Amino acid sequence: MSPAQPDGERWPIDGALHPDLVEADRRRPLSLYVHVPFCRVRCGYCDFNTYTVGFGPGAQVGDYAPSVLAEASLAARVMAEAGLPPRPALTVFFGGGTPTTLGAGELISILSGLRESIGIAKGAEVTLEANPDTVTRHGLRDLADAGFTRVSFGMQSAVPAILSTLDRTHSPERVPLAVEWAKEAGLSTSVDLIYGTPGESLADWEASLLAALSYQPDHVSAYALVVEEGTRMGVRVARGELPTPDPDDEAAKYELADALLGQAGYAWYEISNFARVTDRERALAQASTRCAHASRHNLAYWRDWDWWGLGPGAHSHVGCARWWNVKNPAAYAGRVLAGESPAFAGEVLSEETRQLERVMLGVRTADGVALAGLPGAGGVGGAEPDPGGGSPLGARVAALIADGLLDGGAAVRGRAVLTLRGRLLADYVTRELMGY
Repeated sequence: MSPAQPDGERWPIDGALHPDLVEADRRRPLSLYVHVPFCRVRCGYCDFNTYTVGFGPGAQVGDYAPSVLAEASLAARVMAEAGLPPRPALTVFFGGGTPTTLGAGELISILSGLRESIGIAKGAEVTLEANPDTVTRHGLRDLADAGFTRVSFGMQSAVPAILSTLDRTHSPERVPLAVEWAKEAGLSTSVDLIYGTPGESLADWEASLLAALSYQPDHVSAYALVVEEGTRMGVRVARGELPTPDPDDEAAKYELADALLGQAGYAWYEISNFARVTDRERALAQASTRCAHASRHNLAYWRDWDWWGLGPGAHSHVGCARWWNVKNPAAYAGRVLAGESPAFAGEVLSEETRQLERVMLGVRTADGVALAGLPGAGGVGGAEPDPGGGSPLGARVAALIADGLLDGGAAVRGRAVLTLRGRLLADYVTRELMGY
C-alpha cells in the first residue's frame, strides 16, 4: 500500500499562489516532474503512489495524457497570475510507477502538450524512467525523435535471486539489450541499482556493479534499500521471513560501489549518483555537479530550483510554497478535468526551514556548501569561518575534518565537502554544520 497522504494547510481550489509566496522577482529555473502511477506488477519494497489497475476515464493507461495536460494548463495560468515570468522548463522527468506502461504515443503526447502549455527550453534534459522489459527498440527511437534525451532503467540487480526477492519482472539479460537500444536511439543512459536486499551477499552486489559497468551507461545510481512499513517486504521482514538490512553491510557495499565506479571512470556528484566523466573534466577538477552526464533534473532539487509536479500524489515547490496532489488517480482526474487544482494540502516554508534544506541537500553533492553564512560563521554578512577553529562554526568544521568526515582542503577554500566516510554520515554532518 502507498503511504498516507501528508497533512498540511488546505490549498485553494483554484491553486492560486500569492506573489509573495512565489517570490516573483527571483528568477529561479523551472523543472517539471510527470508522475505516471501505473505498473504491471507492484514491487514488494515499493511504497510509491503506484497501482496495477486503472481508475476509469482520465485515470488509466490509454487516456491519462488529458489529465496531466489539464494540470499543466492550470500550472501555466497559476504561475502567470502570481507574477512569475514565462520560464520554459530546463528539465522534465517522467517518473512513477513505470512511465513506459504508457505507450510511446501517449508519452509523446504529454511531452508535446507540456511544450505548448508551459514551454520546454531548447536543449532541455527530458528523462524517462523505464523498466527494461517495457521498452522496444522502435519505441525508444520514437521517443528520442520526439524530444526525450535520457532514459533511466530500473536494473536494481544482475542476480536472479535478488530480482525475485525484489519482485522485479525483468531478466538480467534484458538490461544490456535495453541499454543498447537506447544508445542506438541517441539517448543518454542511466541504470539504477539497489544494494542491501535481504539475502544479498557482497559478491552478489559486486556482480551487479560489474554487470552494470559492462553496459557502459552514462550514469549509475546506487540506492540503499529502505524497508518501508506497510509494504509487502516490510510485512515479510516483520514476520521474520526476511532479515532486516544491516547498516554495516550497506556501508561496505556503498564503499565497494564507490571504488569500482571510480576505477571505471565514474565520479560521484551526489551521494547516490555517479556520472561518467571525461579525462578533461577530471583534469579540470569538474568531476562534480558540472560534469556532462550528471542528471540536471536531480540537481534541480538539490539546488532549490522551482519545480511543478504533475500527476496524482506529485509534489510541487515554487518559491516558499510547497504542496502535494491528491493520491487517488480518479480523484486527481476528476479535479483537473473540471478545471480545479488537484492539490490536497501544502505548506509555506520559513526561511529557516529553507536554509536547513539548502544545506541538507547541498552537502550531499560533490560541490558541497559554502561555509560562509552558516550558523556560527561570524563576521558581518557571514565572513568565511576559520576551519582551524576560530569561530563556533570553525570549531565544528575542525572536528568534522579530524573525524575524517569533511575534506580539509575544501574547507580551507570555504566549502564543506564530504569525504567518503562523510557520505555515510551525511545527516550527522548536516546537523553539525547547522549547530543542532
